Amino acid sequence: MSASDEALHLTATDLRMATFRLARRLRCARAVDAMSDAQLAVLATLRMHGRRTITALAERERVTAPSMTSMINGLEEQGYVVRTPDAEDRRRVQVDITDAGTEIVAQTITRRDELLAEMLGELDFTEEELATLREASALMRKVVDR
Repeated sequence: MSASDEALHLTATDLRMATFRLARRLRCARAVDAMSDAQLAVLATLRMHGRRTITALAERERVTAPSMTSMINGLEEQGYVVRTPDAEDRRRVQVDITDAGTEIVAQTITRRDELLAEMLGELDFTEEELATLREASALMRKVVDR
């Protein structure tokens, strides 16, 4: 039996509003205040998936290649990424995260996890409610990872 269209729509609305508000609160916690969400997303991608071309990063982040080049220039100036010529095609450049960039991502993740744990702790959830939230997060990952 599948869910009704109305149930799907109501769930989508509730989920969108809750995740948007939560994401906005969590974005405030970062290791470097001057770093944009877009820059942090690029660093997180490089940390998770390894070196990438500027074109691949631009496609993943849904920005133009010139915009990504500008972003990479800024991250490179701060020492968070390095560019290396592609081994197969010298005209292409690969972007890699540095140890400093990896540390920024790790610190930001830690700060955001601590903030969320603090927010959850203030609400005095039961073990059962926390289990429900973990189950819901698994379902949400299923939606975005498909």
